[in-house]
Amino acid sequence: MAIPYMETVVGFMIVMYIFETYLDMRQHSALKLPSLPKTLVGVISQEKFEKSRAYSLDKSHFHFVHEFVTILMDSAMLFFGVLPWFWKLSGGFLPMVGLDPENEILHTLSFLAGVMIWSQITDLPFSLYSTFVIETRHGFNKQTIWMFIRDMFKGILLSVVLAPPIVAAIIVIVQKGGPYLAIYLWAFMFILSLVMMTIYPVLIAPLFNKFTPLPDGDLREKIEKLASSLKFPLTKLFVVDGSTRSSHSNAYMYGFFKNKRIVLYDTLIQQCKNEDEIVAVIAHELGHWKLNHTTYSFIAVQILTLLQFGGYTLVRNSTDLFRSFGFDTQPVLIGLIIFQHTVIPLQHLVSFGLNLVSRAFEFQADAFAVKLGYAKDLRPALVKLQEENLSAMNTDPLYSAYHYSHPPLVERLRAIDGQDKKTD
Repeated sequence: MAIPYMETVVGFMIVMYIFETYLDMRQHSALKLPSLPKTLVGVISQEKFEKSRAYSLDKSHFHFVHEFVTILMDSAMLFFGVLPWFWKLSGGFLPMVGLDPENEILHTLSFLAGVMIWSQITDLPFSLYSTFVIETRHGFNKQTIWMFIRDMFKGILLSVVLAPPIVAAIIVIVQKGGPYLAIYLWAFMFILSLVMMTIYPVLIAPLFNKFTPLPDGDLREKIEKLASSLKFPLTKLFVVDGSTRSSHSNAYMYGFFKNKRIVLYDTLIQQCKNEDEIVAVIAHELGHWKLNHTTYSFIAVQILTLLQFGGYTLVRNSTDLFRSFGFDTQPVLIGLIIFQHTVIPLQHLVSFGLNLVSRAFEFQADAFAVKLGYAKDLRPALVKLQEENLSAMNTDPLYSAYHYSHPPLVERLRAIDGQDKKTD
């Protein structure tokens, strides 16, 4: 008797949707609370709280609709055999343009092109509503419709340029990998990730944003002095024009070995008038580097990737698995898609575990900044970022434990105060 893989996968998808909707409802109830958490009373203004509450509730309502439509479409596509139907349809298109339908690489690219078009069509209404209704209503969106369309087509063009060689390489590796397939796939993805991390900030990110060197002045001097004191190999310090698209703010760093760069959003500089608060945020980010959080995260991702490919090699030749999803053949890409669906339970557990680790890293980076003497600046900086981004002030503990990669502001402030007392 054949195992009903497809029905099991769809069933688990629905179970997870029900569970996550339950968490969403708990969070929605927390967002509706009319008062600030005690820790934030007198720290966050009532005006900012009301704005944050309205913004969070708008996003929550939108999330309920989006998730319902998503689970409906995903379940229907699997249950009613849309995936094998579309695979055959994409193969039938190739002879019409004079291409060989037996060539798996061409067939796969034809399939992916159709999927990309379908995804753009189905996602577009949600993206437009999120950007031009919710984000605009609450004062965040700075994009014009022309900029939105231009960015969308830039993304499509990048996919058209980058996807074919990557997909072709994966198919060839799977076809010729033999007993060491998992290692070959992992090695390819490892090299690809290094290449993408190298070219993204240099070639891809500038297509969407303008990066300019941070002007000389006190802020630059303070950041460079901090980096030097920690022996952080800072080579470039940029400001990105995030304000052209949104008034949300952030800062991040990237780079390999002795070539590190720090990027500040122009909105962060505009919102934090006190330069020491910006430096405190950078101290937190440098804490991640000094404590090797980025390295640990990268290693964890590589191990998980290798394990995933190891699992894929165990099931890729399972005729019953492919037939359960409606396929008479065993295309490489379809095998990967099916495998991703069959390990959804593990993916949720892994995601939960990574969030736990990420939150621990955030506490450690905060503590690192406090030990450097930035407690009095980090605290107001985090509050200001929370206020200006209109982040949720009230959070449900189960929801945040499951979803959040960063601790809620209340927990971070409590930890900073505790660490500051120890330092004193």
